[in-house]
Amino acid sequence: MSAFKAVREWMASSTIAHVGFAYIAMGGWAVFANRDHSLGQALLAGLVQGAISATLTLFLKKGLERMSAMFFRQRGPQEAGGRRIAALIVPPLITATSILIVLITAHTLAGTPEIAATIAVPFTVSTSYAILYNLRLWRSANGR
Repeated sequence: MSAFKAVREWMASSTIAHVGFAYIAMGGWAVFANRDHSLGQALLAGLVQGAISATLTLFLKKGLERMSAMFFRQRGPQEAGGRRIAALIVPPLITATSILIVLITAHTLAGTPEIAATIAVPFTVSTSYAILYNLRLWRSANGR
């Protein structure tokens, strides 16, 4: 195995690589989104967003797995249909709402000048991930 392939495989499976990438990518986006303001404000927005994105990356996957598992615990046959549909909708809805609240609150407290622009990309990426990963869990649980 080549050194490049070994590094690529490590990055694909490494939690620390994913967390680090989230910090740099989304923190960098926040600095860019606040570029028209003072350097201090832009850097603070980047630090706040980087910390939030790293933390979300660390916990989002496990949270979705736990919520999904709650819906697929053995229940009576009359509950099966509604629970399947809820399992598809509720976990990403809860994570998206939670993420939006955390992002708005943290950036408001930090005094981020361009909150909407700052959170647009991180919110879209994390919510898209939550929807797609939850769909994968749902398909797996439903034999699809």
